[in-house]
Amino acid sequence: MVPPRTAGGGDTLNDAARRIQRVYLTLTLGNTVAASFIWGINTLFLLDAGLNNLEAFAANAFFTAGMVLFEVPTGVIADGWGRRTSFLLGTVTLAVSTYLYYVMWQISAPFWMWAAVSVLLGLGFTFFSGAVEAWLVDALRFSGYQGGLEPVLGRGQMVQGVAMLVGSVAGGVIAQATNLGVPFLLRVAVLLAMFAVAFGLMHDVGFTPERSPRPLRAVRTVLTASIDNGLKNPPVRYVMMAAPFSAGVGIYVFYALQPYLLDLFGDPKAYSIAGLAAAIVAGSQILGGWLAPHARQLFHKRTSVLILAGLVGGVILLVLGVIHLFWVALVLLALWAVVGSAATPVRQAYVNDMIPSKQRATVLSFDSLMGSSGGVVIQPLLGRGADLYGYPASLAVAGVIELIAVPFLLASRKQDATADRASTAETEPDTESLP
Repeated sequence: MVPPRTAGGGDTLNDAARRIQRVYLTLTLGNTVAASFIWGINTLFLLDAGLNNLEAFAANAFFTAGMVLFEVPTGVIADGWGRRTSFLLGTVTLAVSTYLYYVMWQISAPFWMWAAVSVLLGLGFTFFSGAVEAWLVDALRFSGYQGGLEPVLGRGQMVQGVAMLVGSVAGGVIAQATNLGVPFLLRVAVLLAMFAVAFGLMHDVGFTPERSPRPLRAVRTVLTASIDNGLKNPPVRYVMMAAPFSAGVGIYVFYALQPYLLDLFGDPKAYSIAGLAAAIVAGSQILGGWLAPHARQLFHKRTSVLILAGLVGGVILLVLGVIHLFWVALVLLALWAVVGSAATPVRQAYVNDMIPSKQRATVLSFDSLMGSSGGVVIQPLLGRGADLYGYPASLAVAGVIELIAVPFLLASRKQDATADRASTAETEPDTESLP
């Protein structure tokens, strides 16, 4: 028998749970390495293709719009056809759309083409967003794992940080040694390799897809149940309502830091510095993933961690708006990333402990949709602000927007959900707050 995890923070993995964790970490490692090859140079790549700042961030906004459009449908696919199927579809879709990006860069394609393929990129990522996390949680519980979710999700974030560190630095260095297009080709190659890995290792356990002969009715059924367990559940709803502000700002800041740091550094061709920006965020993810379960021990409620992270993150961005020293900006960037990274596994655990297995992927996808919807509006708005007033001013405005998320997190805290105080994976989805 596996002893339960205590509120103190340790976790206990049996052999089956360790196997599940290894597969999860392998998938996380490969996917993040593939994705991060371009994260350090994406904005520079778009500007090099002939887009201005507004168009570059608008292209990113179309990417997030694609995520908004397809989050729930792909979540339904994951819940109705299997999380493994969803993952495999994601690798193929993302590989094809990334290659199209490379082709458009070569031909200096017009903006409408970038917009269209960016939507396709968004579709590729939505196949992953709810499916992998839902697969992990259900498989862990099926394996008999008694521990809390924060340690496992924290390890995943640490692996993600290592992969991002390797991929983003390599992408920046390779781009400087060759050209801005090569990292995109490397992403395609790794994604195709991950298709083979997932095909062999990832199998749905602890969850049986309910494939209906009437797909439209099945979509309506899953979507209705997901809304009941998501937006109609007050503590979940308020966390989701905070997401557009915090996630939308996070997306903008991550990509804006590339040209912002290059401006501070004084060399617009120093692509390795752009890669360094992503690498610092990656290193902060490693530290934040390690800190997550420890941060959870310091507070009685999970929402305390989330609220403090929102306040500190917003203030840091406000300070970045008035800082003009390169090395000071790097330190503040690292601190901003650590704070957000430490809160992420806590938020994931909080939400997962309030939703049932059968709609898990769809609810998580809807949560991701809420964050992406903020990016659709915030990215071009702040990108335009950067064109008119400079990147420092846009970062200060981003800080104000991030602070708007805090009242929603306070509202979720006031619901006093069982999951807010929980420390084990055995927490039943919260139904007391449902109408």
